[in-house]
Amino acid sequence: MLEELRIRDLGVITDATLPLGPGLSVVTGETGAGKTMVVTAVGLLLGARSDAGAVRSGAKSATAEAVLKLDAGHPAIARAVEAGADVEEFDGGTELILARRLGADGRSRAFLGGRAAPVGVLAEIGETLVVVHGQSDQIRLKGAAAQRGALDKFAGDALAGPMTSYQSLYSHWKASQAELETLRSAARDRLREAESLEVALAEISTVDPQPGEDESLKAEAVKLANVEELRIAANTAHQALIAEDYGDSGDATTLVDVAKRTLEHVAEHDAELGSAATRLAEVGFLLNDIATELASYQAGLDSEGPERLAEIEDRRSALATLVRKYAPSIDEVLVWAENARVRFDELQDDSTRIEALDADVVRTEAELQKQAAAVSKIRAKAARELSARVSAELKALAMADATLVITREAAGQLTQHGADEITFLLQPHSGAPARPLGKGASGGELSRVMLAIEVVLAAVDPVPTFVFDEVDAGVGGRAAVEIGRRLAMLAQHVQVLVVTHLPQVAAFADQHITVTKTSVRGADGGTATGFTSSDVRLLDGPERVRELARMLAGQEDSESAQAHAQELLDDAKLLPQRA
Repeated sequence: MLEELRIRDLGVITDATLPLGPGLSVVTGETGAGKTMVVTAVGLLLGARSDAGAVRSGAKSATAEAVLKLDAGHPAIARAVEAGADVEEFDGGTELILARRLGADGRSRAFLGGRAAPVGVLAEIGETLVVVHGQSDQIRLKGAAAQRGALDKFAGDALAGPMTSYQSLYSHWKASQAELETLRSAARDRLREAESLEVALAEISTVDPQPGEDESLKAEAVKLANVEELRIAANTAHQALIAEDYGDSGDATTLVDVAKRTLEHVAEHDAELGSAATRLAEVGFLLNDIATELASYQAGLDSEGPERLAEIEDRRSALATLVRKYAPSIDEVLVWAENARVRFDELQDDSTRIEALDADVVRTEAELQKQAAAVSKIRAKAARELSARVSAELKALAMADATLVITREAAGQLTQHGADEITFLLQPHSGAPARPLGKGASGGELSRVMLAIEVVLAAVDPVPTFVFDEVDAGVGGRAAVEIGRRLAMLAQHVQVLVVTHLPQVAAFADQHITVTKTSVRGADGGTATGFTSSDVRLLDGPERVRELARMLAGQEDSESAQAHAQELLDDAKLLPQRA
């Protein structure tokens, strides 16, 4: 909801603040006072094209600023935050500030939540916040998609369930079509990929690498390449532990044994030496074990000759080929092979998958056609009802012969929204051709058509704020009262701001704002060097009566005019507000 609108140096308005509230707000004033600048300001805030001529004469720039209060979950809030806007939360709601600055040089800047933003973002957010209906403004339901969406919302729950089912099936259908097209168009590439994987897997299977085999073979190859040096070292160490010549008492085991037996002879005299003898016995056992292992190691070296080294090198070469082709190590080659087998199985299954998808697409399309026909039937019924209700509203808005025609034609193909093309047309009178909305109608007539549509759609397709300009152009009397009543009806669901010159319309307002013009002559007494400015005020009870009297008779001080104005206000309160 628009809570406040501030305008500075726009047209003849120097500086004005419009405090707005829920319900119906009207803006009135003498011709040329600047009422239309209110609509212009709103348009600028919604991303409308800027016009340097709208800047007040003598000013460097004009600004329009609006404070909006929205529900915390409103989509405009998320888009504003995404664009970098600062928003302020309050009691479960959120405050958002829109601003637009228009320079006298034609340059324009937009601001969203206190931050600079592209004008396009203002327009994008504005579409969900405010709808303007005026002679120079595009209508909300101009596009075919918007018209179809409005009809679907009017149809309500009767259409919501079938449409949800249809769209779910449609998404499945499109996904199956896309997969089928991919499989068919890439058949050759997938065949080549399968052949390449088959060759690779066969090569890896032939070599049959084992986990960690490359590293273990590398260690064994290093050992065999240095076998003579290893044999000498093992033999020398063995001789140092146990000499083959038993006459030689210089080996380690003999010396340890001599030391042990020497201590054992005196162990009964000193327990400490007895303990040392025991430990020397343990060392002797350990030396014998090591000597046995060295002897076994030498025997093994003798059996692993050059033949084994050549065998290892051949195996390492085969493994290296796999590593060079498929992965940095044998373990990673094995992982690659596992993934390749899965992919190969997928590629081998293409023909079966294509057949299954082809059947699924045909079956799903047939079901979609049935569901689309059901959707079309519901839409046709809703279109007849919506057309009748809007046409009835038009008759009360001084367009007695006008009819809203809603056509439903086959789209020629299934879409996400069914198989219908929905078009809203206006037939101005019997016998005249029905034409698209926005063509063949004056600004005032178009505003009334849109008022009739908005009144009927208000409960099912609400936008927070509606602005109407010239909705009462060319009407008066009873028709003017009906326009006022329908604006009040619309205001039961949304906020409505109306620029009007009819007292019958203004009498229905919840807030009445007036724009007054002041002309100041120049120092020479002429107008060439003077200036004109306008003031904007929210009227209280007595002031409303005077303003309505002025609108009725041009004599705000006339007692009879004021009495008539008061009568309008009283009647507006008593007239039934149909839901």
